[in-house]
Amino acid sequence: MKLTLALLSSLLLSTGLASAADTAVPATYPLKTCVVSNEDLGTMGKPVKVTYEGTDVYLCCKACTKDFNKEPAKFVAKVKAAEKK
Repeated sequence: MKLTLALLSSLLLSTGLASAADTAVPATYPLKTCVVSNEDLGTMGKPVKVTYEGTDVYLCCKACTKDFNKEPAKFVAKVKAAEKK
């Protein structure tokens, strides 16, 4: 039984279906809220990572990517300002 669970867990991790790294915002990320909606990260499901000019930005959901893409520099500036604090 333990071997079966270990194999299943290993399979899920290797396929990307259950990776802790994919579901968590890094501890070094300076914000706890979405720069687009101001919702707490993680409350709308798995946060979505977007990268603009080398800066990673975490959004609360896929729906926020549309607004992010309209003015990415504006939202990246919020992340960079939070990093300076």
